[in-house]
Amino acid sequence: MSSGRRSLARGSQVSRLCEEIDGKVKVFLDRPLEGDWPYLWIDATYLKVRQAGRIVSVAAIIAVGVNADGRREVLGLDIGGSEAETFWTAFLRQLTRRGLRGVKLVISDGHEGIKAAVAKVLNASWQRCRVHFMRNALAHAGKSGRRVVSAFIATAFAQDDADAARLQWRRVADQLRPQLPKLAAFLDAAETEVLTFMSFPKDHRPKIHSVNPLERLNGEIKRRTEVVGIFPNEEAITRLVGALLLEQNDEWAVQRARYMTLETIAPLNDDPIVMLPAVAT
Repeated sequence: MSSGRRSLARGSQVSRLCEEIDGKVKVFLDRPLEGDWPYLWIDATYLKVRQAGRIVSVAAIIAVGVNADGRREVLGLDIGGSEAETFWTAFLRQLTRRGLRGVKLVISDGHEGIKAAVAKVLNASWQRCRVHFMRNALAHAGKSGRRVVSAFIATAFAQDDADAARLQWRRVADQLRPQLPKLAAFLDAAETEVLTFMSFPKDHRPKIHSVNPLERLNGEIKRRTEVVGIFPNEEAITRLVGALLLEQNDEWAVQRARYMTLETIAPLNDDPIVMLPAVAT
């Protein structure tokens, strides 16, 4: 066989393989979502892609949820050039069309577009990622004071319930106000969105106060996509990232231990304490 024919054969084989992967990923990402999903984590990973002869950065949006059985699943993926409210709104509406319901809390970073979309589409409570918040807060503390301020703020998170946490949060802000007025004002503004998780079951709080449960998944996506560097198009991103998400979802499915126990997650179905009002836009 000539080298030209061998090249054509290889190209045809690669094309068939890509079509096979695309089909599996599409079925996975379009599957119906059944039952209630009390907790939803959403986050974005930025990747490089060629568009109209230019190299641009796009956001790969990932949603992971925990269902009423306490099991974790990858729920969705979308690619877009912007994290504007319209993008997030379209993403969440796509999830609801597939059956997403029963969401009590959405956990994400502090993007205003996410907050507005969550309130508009899901009417759910919203938790600002505590880890991202602390990074932003400590920028107001100065290098020498960051360790002390971090420990000081953490005393609010250590409280037993939401009321005690809010009270301690205000004490911390007031004590910081004379020397660090900008930090105190930052705490004032963020109180509600950072402490939302305190109104949920205590056993769940370590997992719902931040997007850290997605860190390992995002880390693997970064590791695999760095090998590619620059993607030729958005379809190639969906193919690779979607295949990774399918692989991770299968891994979670065969794990014997639930992400959250039935005993702790069952009360979320009818507990009025966690039926918080939506975040105002």
